[in-house]
Amino acid sequence: MKINQIDLYQLNYKLIDDKYSWSRGNFVETFLTNIVKVSTDEGISGYGEVCTLGSAYLPAFAKGVPSGINEIGPNLIGKDPTQIKQINIEMDSILLGHNFIKSPIDVACWDILGNVTNKPISCLLGGTTIKEFPLYRAIPQRKPEEMKIDIEKYQKMGYTKFQLKVGGNPDEDIKRIKSVADIIRTGDILVADSNTGWTTSGAIRVANACADVDFYIEQPCLTLNECLTVREHTNLPMVLDEIIFGVNELLDAYNKRAMDVVNIKISKVGGLTKAKQIRDLCESLGILMTLEDSWGGDITTAAIAHLVGSTKNDFYFSSTDFNSYNNLSIAEDAPKRINGNLKVPTKPGLGITIDENVLGKPVLTIK
Repeated sequence: MKINQIDLYQLNYKLIDDKYSWSRGNFVETFLTNIVKVSTDEGISGYGEVCTLGSAYLPAFAKGVPSGINEIGPNLIGKDPTQIKQINIEMDSILLGHNFIKSPIDVACWDILGNVTNKPISCLLGGTTIKEFPLYRAIPQRKPEEMKIDIEKYQKMGYTKFQLKVGGNPDEDIKRIKSVADIIRTGDILVADSNTGWTTSGAIRVANACADVDFYIEQPCLTLNECLTVREHTNLPMVLDEIIFGVNELLDAYNKRAMDVVNIKISKVGGLTKAKQIRDLCESLGILMTLEDSWGGDITTAAIAHLVGSTKNDFYFSSTDFNSYNNLSIAEDAPKRINGNLKVPTKPGLGITIDENVLGKPVLTIK
């Protein structure tokens, strides 16, 4: 089996709700997503997706994906997509870094391997250990009373995990956290996600002011050393996200006892292959994990579900269903939220059927 064509499609997702706001005054209302289709000479194809959270969240530029795919793609023509490690070696040898560009190709190759072997990706990633899992809901940054109303709304939909977007003015963030504390039920999980938005002094102020609230602090500051300073001043459990790009960063943070939970985003680390490597290491080290991506639609949600589905339940912390935030579906059989939970697809590969009529014409084709 050989790759004989790579197509790249671009679509715009619009949020179903209001704008999505987070730290430092950042917000988005629409998302440019890049969808890759990898085709083979045996008529089997696979899909992958990368959707960045704007250009100011991570070093990932959605409009640059076509240039990156055009750099990598010609060298993959004629290669066996089921030899996924070799595909990753080839991509890394051509383009240094730029994990988000390589991610959709890697996921598409896993989709092909699943279709060739007639097995869901979760089975290929180590075996399906979780069939259905609880989701978190991200609560965009806004006025404290509005964020409280949002949580109450999503509680009625079955969600039990909530990620407050903070990282703004510490005084306002203290109000945001305290305003929702009294509606968090026993068994619910509350995360205050700063997305690197606080200074160390601001983060310490928030942690101390809210010390009587049961919550997790996520990525309070921009660097590991800053996060360690905050950790020294609070007993609240900490999640690290934006600074974990691979095994080296994970081990550095682990050896410095910097976190209790790590957030593994598929496109941030370069695809399912590297996400699995980090996931397996976390299981060995005893680190809880949020398994997700920066953003996406049906393809991204399915890929996340397979990664969660092949994870030891004891180390699963949270995940989310990005396709429920957007106005556009490209696969009617993609996993959908039911009472705050998501089921892992059981069909081969990603387990979803892409409607190419929705994709339209490719913006790039490599043969």
